[in-house]
Amino acid sequence: MNRLRGKRALITGGTTGIGLETARRFLAEGARLAITGKNPRTLEAAQKELGSEVLVIASDSGDVPGQQKVAEAVRQAFGALDVLFLNAGIGDFRPLGQWDEAAFDRSFNINFKGPFFLLQALLPLFANPASIILMTSINAHIGMPASSIYAATKGALLTLARTLSGELLPRGIRVNAVSPGPIATPLYGKIGMDDAAIKSLEAQVPAGRRGSPSEVADAVVFFASDESAFTVGSELIIDGGMSTL
Repeated sequence: MNRLRGKRALITGGTTGIGLETARRFLAEGARLAITGKNPRTLEAAQKELGSEVLVIASDSGDVPGQQKVAEAVRQAFGALDVLFLNAGIGDFRPLGQWDEAAFDRSFNINFKGPFFLLQALLPLFANPASIILMTSINAHIGMPASSIYAATKGALLTLARTLSGELLPRGIRVNAVSPGPIATPLYGKIGMDDAAIKSLEAQVPAGRRGSPSEVADAVVFFASDESAFTVGSELIIDGGMSTL
């Protein structure tokens, strides 16, 4: 415990799934915490669970002008930032022929464009040292049907982890990525997968199951902590062996 003691941290998409579990872990490890989310119901529930000391910010990850407001809220609350976990995103899976420009833009705005400009807005606030963790995906590595746009957005984030590592390290900012495989979160219900489809997906995982949000949160805590001070531009794949097939 106390691996993040005194660190000022922001988790985007911190009201459900992996983001919420990571928020719990950050608090348990001693961090001062801000989270973002879009759904009023989950924002309220997260505030109630995590406590009044946590800064809960209503934010749409795909709204580029809104990222400045997030940065200003963090500045007013903390003054500076030690840890950023860019976790907010959506999964939109459809065959090539079913995509239109609006859906394409929505995925890229939420998963890449908005997070990119949030990083830009937060740049003056980062302490030295600081850690940025990007939520990518094994879909950036494997040829899963119907995942073309989702995989492209996550691949863009993965290249960002590498390029910004070289750019920001002189300022003492480390950038790394976590790339989960199938994790037991509300995502699968949101994209319309039933129990049979989930079981079929799990059959593709050598470990024979989906991962848990806590297994991803463990990796994020490592990257956020000083234990990873010599880890820069790295990607940790957490997929039960799925990408090895």
